[in-house]
Amino acid sequence: MSSAASAAAIAAPDPKSIDDELSLPILLAERVLKAVREADSFKHECGDVGRQVHLLSSLLRSALRSSASSAYERPVRRIFSSCSATLDRALSLILRCKHRSSFLRRVAAITTTSSADFKRLSSLLDASLADLRWLLSLHSSPDPVLSLPPIASTDPILSWVWSFLAAISNPSSSPSATADAANSLAGLALDNSRNRKILFQEGALPPLLALMSNPSFLDAQLAATTAVYNLAADAELVGLIVQERAVPTIVQVLSDSPMRLQTKLAELVARMASFDVVAQEEFALENVIRPLVSSLSMELPLVDLKPPAAKKATSIHSLVKGMAATTAVSSSNSLTRKEREHVTRRERDNESPEVKLALKTACAHALWMLARNSATNSRKITETKGLLCLSKIVEREKGELQHHCFMALAEIAAVAETNEEIRRSAFKTNSPAAKSAVEQLLRVAEQQGSTPALQIAAVRSIGSLARTFSARETQVMSPLVAQLGHWNQDVAAEAAIALGKFVNNENYLHLEHSKAMIEFGAVAPLIRLVRSGEKSQLPALVVLCCLALNVPNSEALERTLGVLESAAHSGLSQNHSVKELLLEAICHLQLYRVGAHTHKDSYTL
Repeated sequence: MSSAASAAAIAAPDPKSIDDELSLPILLAERVLKAVREADSFKHECGDVGRQVHLLSSLLRSALRSSASSAYERPVRRIFSSCSATLDRALSLILRCKHRSSFLRRVAAITTTSSADFKRLSSLLDASLADLRWLLSLHSSPDPVLSLPPIASTDPILSWVWSFLAAISNPSSSPSATADAANSLAGLALDNSRNRKILFQEGALPPLLALMSNPSFLDAQLAATTAVYNLAADAELVGLIVQERAVPTIVQVLSDSPMRLQTKLAELVARMASFDVVAQEEFALENVIRPLVSSLSMELPLVDLKPPAAKKATSIHSLVKGMAATTAVSSSNSLTRKEREHVTRRERDNESPEVKLALKTACAHALWMLARNSATNSRKITETKGLLCLSKIVEREKGELQHHCFMALAEIAAVAETNEEIRRSAFKTNSPAAKSAVEQLLRVAEQQGSTPALQIAAVRSIGSLARTFSARETQVMSPLVAQLGHWNQDVAAEAAIALGKFVNNENYLHLEHSKAMIEFGAVAPLIRLVRSGEKSQLPALVVLCCLALNVPNSEALERTLGVLESAAHSGLSQNHSVKELLLEAICHLQLYRVGAHTHKDSYTL
């Protein structure tokens, strides 16, 4: 079964309306009682059945009245459906005891009916009576009913799910009982995938979302959010949550709620976005980026510098050499009016620094997951000062918050590589946000204390932005050249890949970048990598080939021809993507050498 079909099976709606479901067993009970009165054989047994059915009919009517005020219908449907099946069986048995016009038919009916049939029917009716009594207690009690009805005897989890969902759906439940029930559901969802499937089948999501959006009980909201978070355990289940129109509810509550709840909601956004592309796009449509950036930027001064005049234009190149730090803060430029209102409201909460840090960390994680492979969300982040906010936090903070913000920057850079609109709008040369972001990428790329994983992400991001740098900004390649000699081969390989994006012919400034790269001393470490036999060998060879094609007259490339010829006779030449480039570079260098020698000889003569 495909994942889509499986999801449809999990979330399939009930085919019958609630009115049809509840009226059927009552009508069947009346028919059974009428058949009991007309029975000619097994009258004693039929009388016993009649008494049970009469009591069952009374309980059915009571349950019908009590269910009218219940917002949670699933146990009502299941129990009434079970009662209908039992009553249908009772009707079939009693009708066989009715007077027949044919003597042979009467004999056949008597011989095919036995006391054992009535005993089995009596047991079924007793089970239905017990189910209805349990249902009535469920509706009459504001707290969860943890007894086990016969209908759930083979699967006790079912009765717990019904009880907890009925409790959170009951308006008369106390705040503590509601929160406890929601926490119990969260625990069940966390336990295993089977429990999560049962929760979806039994309609857990709508009452949980309703509880999440009810501002009366904060603890209950937190518990409901945790339960939904635990339900969002894989792409299929996240798809079901999206289908239930949960995203608008999540974003609405996230935009205006206490910090502790915002933290849980941001974690939920991150988890859903990490599993499902559709969830990413749904969150983009509901503009979840704005409250996330607003929460992330609280207490953070964001300086929105005006674009400088053309004569005094600054660049990322000047920033790399050392951009002067500025502490001036303009409150009118730092946030929009709506965002400032959010900040003011949160400041009035007087939450502890730990709570604020947890919220920021969750928001940063959410932005990271939303930006991953998503041009829509990446663009929205850059349009809401998110790029500047992320880079400032990378500069100022440490630990998990810094890591998440940095990875969000890296994801935006990765998207910008293939999205010209984002490259032109978010990473303009005179953009303060772009300068700040690139500064942090460069700092992490060359920082001695950075972990290899972060350095790889930083180097890769600089490579992704290769087409955004002007001819005057070639200085950004200096940290990449330095990382060619990194002790970690993964970092060195990533540096070679990034440099390749500066010098391949898809980059309009590949000639200028090639000359600058040679000036930074890239040739020698590239040759070492090609000869090393490590994983960095292939990307380093590609860069050498590009340099040979772009700047064949460089004295620094004198040793390159021999290196390329050796590579052509090795296993590297078997790589189809490199073979043609390698042969072209060798021919180019050979032709240049012949031309240079001819020129020298003619000059001597």
